[in-house]
Amino acid sequence: MEFIKKLFSPITATMSFIQNHFKAMIFLLILFLIFAPKDDVDFTPNNLQQINITGPIIMAADVIKQIDDAASEKSIKGVMIVIDSPGGAVAPSIEIAYAIKRLKAKKPVVVYASGTLASGGYYASIWADEIIANPGSMVGSIGVIMQGADLSELMSKIGIKTQSVQAGKYKKVGTGDRQWTTYEVNELNKVINGTYDLFVSDVANARGLDINKRDMYANAHIFTAHQAQKVGLVDKIGVSYDAKQRVIELSGVSKPLWNQEDKFDKLLKKLSATTATTLYTYFPNLVLK
Repeated sequence: MEFIKKLFSPITATMSFIQNHFKAMIFLLILFLIFAPKDDVDFTPNNLQQINITGPIIMAADVIKQIDDAASEKSIKGVMIVIDSPGGAVAPSIEIAYAIKRLKAKKPVVVYASGTLASGGYYASIWADEIIANPGSMVGSIGVIMQGADLSELMSKIGIKTQSVQAGKYKKVGTGDRQWTTYEVNELNKVINGTYDLFVSDVANARGLDINKRDMYANAHIFTAHQAQKVGLVDKIGVSYDAKQRVIELSGVSKPLWNQEDKFDKLLKKLSATTATTLYTYFPNLVLK
């Protein structure tokens, strides 16, 4: 009898595990059915990659990783970057721009402006092989802004005063407890104008535009897609289908297979974009706008 128990012990243990963890197994099965690939085609490596940039550009690490991974992945022959962004912080926008520049050196990349391609969003796109804009998109706003509120009157009414200890003449530049002095405004203008010159210079170099005519395409002008094409900020007008076709043409693939974004990752990105929009609205600081 003891021998028989040992002989069948693996089966008994398996049945016991199933009984004890039945609900957990059902839950895992449901998750698998939801997120599992729909057919065998999904197991074939894609040869074209779509990367999405949505909302204010506050953090760029995830997008940069996707771009660099696409650049190093041998199976990827072309990339379409879909951008719908009003702008954002300076440094992350530049990081994305130069990640796309690295990508362009290895394989064709097309930016598709699906809604808004403005300020930092436009900065991010400038090094693509081509920029294709949706006919209803808004493009441009090449400029820089730093803003803050003067809360001194409100603070006076409710009886609040600030106090601080600092070293350095310009250490309190930009604080909102008083009106900014002339020398503080001049200091901020130095930063704003320097950043603006960098922005315009990169746009002119990347797009082959005359920097001496920058007031025509920069100066924070906002353009429709067709107007942006006339001043050289975009190459073509089209919809998503046209942008994808252009990537296929440039990449030379005979059987295009685009990536399908994981459903859970897509949900997380939507939540992240919503959070970034909130931060951008209430804490703008120095932004390309």
